[in-house]
Amino acid sequence: MQFKGRTVLAFILLAMFASSIMTLTIVNPSMLTAVGKDGGATGNSGLTAKDLNKISTTYQLIQNKFLSEVDHEKVVNGAINGMLATLDDPFTVYMDQNEAKQFDESITSSFQGIGAEVSSDDGKVTIVAPIKGSPAEKAGLHAKDVIVSVNGEKLDGLTLNQAIMKIRGPKGTQAKLEILRSGTTEPITMIVVRDDIDVETVYAEMLQGNIGKIEIRQFSTNTAKRFKDELSTLESKGMKGLIIDVRNDPGGLLQAVVEIVEPFVPKGKPIVKIEDRQGKQEDTPSQGSGKNYPVTVLINKGSASASEILAGALHDSVGSKLVGETTFGKGTVQVPFEKEMGDGSNIKMTVYKWLTPNGTWIHKQGIAPDIAIDQPAFFKVAPLTKKATLKPDTTGDDVKNLQIMLSGLGLNPDRMDGYFSEKTAAAVKTFQKQQNIPTTGEVDTDTANRLEKAIVEAIRDPKNDQQLKAAVQHLQSVIK
Repeated sequence: MQFKGRTVLAFILLAMFASSIMTLTIVNPSMLTAVGKDGGATGNSGLTAKDLNKISTTYQLIQNKFLSEVDHEKVVNGAINGMLATLDDPFTVYMDQNEAKQFDESITSSFQGIGAEVSSDDGKVTIVAPIKGSPAEKAGLHAKDVIVSVNGEKLDGLTLNQAIMKIRGPKGTQAKLEILRSGTTEPITMIVVRDDIDVETVYAEMLQGNIGKIEIRQFSTNTAKRFKDELSTLESKGMKGLIIDVRNDPGGLLQAVVEIVEPFVPKGKPIVKIEDRQGKQEDTPSQGSGKNYPVTVLINKGSASASEILAGALHDSVGSKLVGETTFGKGTVQVPFEKEMGDGSNIKMTVYKWLTPNGTWIHKQGIAPDIAIDQPAFFKVAPLTKKATLKPDTTGDDVKNLQIMLSGLGLNPDRMDGYFSEKTAAAVKTFQKQQNIPTTGEVDTDTANRLEKAIVEAIRDPKNDQQLKAAVQHLQSVIK
């Protein structure tokens, strides 16, 4: 599939948190307002002499009259950030020279961090999705978690890139995160050890009944080729149906998702629609031929951007069933303006909407599944705060989360209301016996850490994956 004009890579995976906002970036000159060499929009009147005088006067007053000496670059960058902030769009951001360089390098390179996708939601640094297999996922971070502070430093008042700079760091260092999560009344403290983030993005296996499963963790530069290779292998083994798993996939390259989807979509049918500020739409028609087996897509609230394009295209143009939860809801397209800035800095600005083949704009709404399936409660349980040892005859969110964990491990805590009953203590003792640690019936830091590790292992066990089971059952019912 060839896009008209110049195609800009959209794999915005900054070597920071693990990334800032995974956006789809395409530039089509037929739809994009012309930009002059000086960076000004040629189609608009631009700043008047009065406007320029006000800005210049403000700068001169700061430079010459402010109590303390100021940094020229800091003031100019602050002015740019201020203008972009008025757009009230978390996906439009300014990157200074260092951030822009990291952005350029990270398009195709590996990186170090904790492995999560973040955005700014009403000024709050919010997790879109932890990358599968990353330190963030292992530590128990979830989509929609809000990061309040990093290593004791509050993130209030920072731009998204500034916040990410606080979160990122070299392999082996710790990020102590204070998290707000829906359903909890107090912040949760989580320690995540930064590491190299696995650049492998495609994992495939053949399930029982010749049902293939391909998991896409990100849409990177090599993802389409890896997907094609794995798909070919599964087909050569007699695959009768395919599950594409994009749960907790925060997105990536537009071209990668188009190349992956195209073979499944009959020629001429749209893969995605792009709409500009005037409402002009342009389709990306498929050149594929379709497949002779059914395809099902696994989605959840961590499926964003390119993942949603894949789900929408297969649903609308192929008739694939979507299984799981409503997706994140990221329906805009960004364009980078590094050349226009002229000094190595970069502005990544929202310029288009993208719509599903049926013309649906999913922004802030997401794509609803055809077969809605929630995972067991322990998949989304909050980590224990470990502020104090949990003991019988106490109450609170920690006790409630403890009971969810015990239940998820098959240990009956008797109740799930946050009261530490005698049967809850008995369940704790059973767990402690299994772990060969003192059977006190109380939950100290060691017991809490072991419980959380056991829950992570249970989440990774396919036998507990109710969404995957539902996808398999659906394919079994339609395979000819």
